[in-house]
Amino acid sequence: MTVEIRRVAGRAEMEAALAVRDRVFCVEQGVPKREEQDGRDREALHLVAVEEGVVIGTCRLLFVDRTVQFSRLAVEQTARRRGIASRLLQAADAEAIGAGARRIVLHAQTYAADLYLADGYEPRGHVFVEAGIEHIAMEKRLV
Repeated sequence: MTVEIRRVAGRAEMEAALAVRDRVFCVEQGVPKREEQDGRDREALHLVAVEEGVVIGTCRLLFVDRTVQFSRLAVEQTARRRGIASRLLQAADAEAIGAGARRIVLHAQTYAADLYLADGYEPRGHVFVEAGIEHIAMEKRLV
C-alpha cells in the first residue's frame, strides 16, 4: 500500500490528524488534553501521512522568522515501524527549506531521540520533563 505524505487538505483531514494525535498522546501516553491541544494549531502548517484515504500520521510546523518548530509527530500504532515518521521528517525539511528557514528545533521524547539523530538533529541541553514525559531539545541546521 502506498502512503502519501503531504500538507493537510481540508477540515475533515485536520480533524483526522487531531484524532491521531489524541490517540497517540492522550490515550497511549497519558498526556492531558489541555497540554496536547495548546492553541497553536491554527497558526501551524500540518503534514499528514495518508493511506487509502485514511490519515495514519501527522506532524506540525510553526514558523518563527528563519526557525521552524517541529512538533506533534504522531503515527498510528498499527502503522509504526514502516518509515512513516522518517518520511514526515523529510517532508518537514522540504517545507522548512522552501520557506527559507535556517534551522528546525524540536522537543523529542527521549525514547524517540534516535529517530531524530538519524535525521541529522543534534541534542541541545539536558533532559527535561514535559507533560510527564522525558524530553530533550534538539536542533537541525538547514543552511
